[in-house]
Amino acid sequence: MKADRPIRTLARLTFANPASVLYLSLVGIAVAVAAAEPLWSDTAEGSLVWVWPALFTFPAFGFVAWLGEAAWAADAPAWFFAGGLVVSALVQSLALGATLRALRGRRHEPSRA
Repeated sequence: MKADRPIRTLARLTFANPASVLYLSLVGIAVAVAAAEPLWSDTAEGSLVWVWPALFTFPAFGFVAWLGEAAWAADAPAWFFAGGLVVSALVQSLALGATLRALRGRRHEPSRA
C-alpha cells in the first residue's frame, strides 16, 4: 500500500486544497466560456476569447506555446494547445498546492528561540 502514497500525495496537492480548487475552477470557467463563445457570437471572425485561459495558465503555458512554435512553426494543431492548457493548469495547481502546504507547515512548526 505504500506504493500509492506518492500518487495520493500528488493528487491531494493538485486537487484537494482551497488554492488549487479555486485556481482550477477559474481555469475551467475560462475554458467553458471560450468553448461556448461561438454559440452566441454573431461574427464569423476569430475571437480572442481563448487568450483568457492561456493567460490564467501562462507561466507553464508559455513553455507549451514555445514548444508548439518550435515543433510545428505556425501550424501547431489545436489539440496540442488544448492539451497544453490542461497540463499547464495541472502543473500550476500542483505548484499552488505545494506552496500552500509549505506555508502551512511553517506556521505549524514550533518556534526555535
